[in-house]
Amino acid sequence: MLTIVCETPGLLKAEQRAKPMRGNGEVLVRIRRVGICGTDLHIFSGNQPYLAYPRVMGHELAGVIEEVPDGSALRIGDTACIIPYLSCGHCVACRHGKTNCCTTLQVLGVHRDGGMTGYLSLPEHAILPVPGLSLDEAAMVEFLAIGAHAVRRSNLGGDERILIVGGGPIGMAVALFAGLKGGRVTVLDSRADRLDFCSAHLGVSSVVQTGTDDAAQLSRLTDGDMFDVVFDATGSPAAMERGFGFVAHGGTYVLVSIVSSQISFSDPEFHKRETTLLGSRNATREDFETVVAALGAGRIPTKALNTHRLTLDQLPSEFAKLIGPGAGVVKALVEVD
Repeated sequence: MLTIVCETPGLLKAEQRAKPMRGNGEVLVRIRRVGICGTDLHIFSGNQPYLAYPRVMGHELAGVIEEVPDGSALRIGDTACIIPYLSCGHCVACRHGKTNCCTTLQVLGVHRDGGMTGYLSLPEHAILPVPGLSLDEAAMVEFLAIGAHAVRRSNLGGDERILIVGGGPIGMAVALFAGLKGGRVTVLDSRADRLDFCSAHLGVSSVVQTGTDDAAQLSRLTDGDMFDVVFDATGSPAAMERGFGFVAHGGTYVLVSIVSSQISFSDPEFHKRETTLLGSRNATREDFETVVAALGAGRIPTKALNTHRLTLDQLPSEFAKLIGPGAGVVKALVEVD
């Protein structure tokens, strides 16, 4: 089967590998779609801190179930998305249902080889059937689930003023699910094209471009109060630190980004506002199911989100073209045949 390997930063290599045998208690899935995300771009660029090369990338995955263990409720031939966070099931986090926080979490395409290949054999709990969804929609479930999880973590009620700092795909996913919860969503980003996309397709209330007067604009939008809930989806330590100042008194700050550095904030301001600070890591099966329901109800503009398409054999020559603002990528999908 054709497999694309990131040998070293900047180098993708096509090679043929044997089709995997289904492991004990596992499900064999034929991969049909792979979504490209920021993690893949970081791996290719050489700035993903949790990875050893060579690596088969790809964790936004959709496929068709080919083989199942005896007694499985899964059905051969069904379309499924893959939950790529392989948890142990018995650590302190897993025992409390927080499988996304597993102490030995293995993420496909990062800690172990992922889905830029023909087949994967995976634990049954990593397979989620998605009846009624297309392969394209199924491949978008994972990144949307990260946004759904962040919104669930924030405990949004309805009609709150929401600020999302960072209008990339994860920020867009947060915007979608915050909007579905009834929030009045503002997006702050440095790129005009991303803000235009959010305005045109995501139903946000307002957008602000990063600049010298952005804080004043955000203040005017909220009559000086700032925002009830702020989500950071930038991946920038400086932006994460700055975001504390956008939280209203009594508000909540959710860090969806992860960076390999320390961040700091003013303790007097933090206490004066009694800010609630939350981390949001990946997603759980519950979040995947939330996304599947939203997709099934037609509440997610998947056709607009899918801005680019490639085939698996094109990746070695075409992948680098997805990097950089000029590419205009929101979500690129790879077709695997």
